[in-house]
Amino acid sequence: MIVQAFAFYLFASVAVAAGVMVISARNPVHSVLFLILAFFNSAGLFVLLGAEFLAMILVVVYVGAVAVLFMFVVMMLDINFVELREGFLQYLPIGGVIGLVLLAELVIVVGGWTLAPGTAQIAAAPAPAADAISNTHALGALIYTHYIYLFQAAGLILLVAMIGAIVLTHRRRPGVRRQRIADQVRRSPAETIKMVNMPPGAGI
Repeated sequence: MIVQAFAFYLFASVAVAAGVMVISARNPVHSVLFLILAFFNSAGLFVLLGAEFLAMILVVVYVGAVAVLFMFVVMMLDINFVELREGFLQYLPIGGVIGLVLLAELVIVVGGWTLAPGTAQIAAAPAPAADAISNTHALGALIYTHYIYLFQAAGLILLVAMIGAIVLTHRRRPGVRRQRIADQVRRSPAETIKMVNMPPGAGI
């Protein structure tokens, strides 16, 4: 029990510290690396809870695909962060008002939050035996019955985020040469061939 408690506090503290560094790091590449660290520690917490399937999905899908996608998008966008920080003071009052509104909402939600009567018994329930329903079966039955609409909404949000990342990456930027096959096919000989009449014996 002591080892489990030590592992929980270790994973939880590192995950919280990595989450803070994600939003406070100046370099966006470092933010993505801290995000990957937070994912790994969250996977460790899922293992402690007995949800090995969720831990594996978190590592394989989020670390192996989503975080790497974030890394490539950040590296390919070539964002001028100095220019973005120039208008920080201009939007500071609006951002402060929005932050206060969100803080008030969080205080209201936390202040009115109460535990259900049977929560303690559910939390203290042991993990299912080996011959009972597997972790993957129980998770699939829960997601695709009670939370099917939320699951589909999460998929749509990820689809929109992927399309937005592709659009931002492939935007037209001045000074970047791109190959246009249609323009190459439509070109006329007069645009590409220049006839030069050289006198006999003269070099080029």
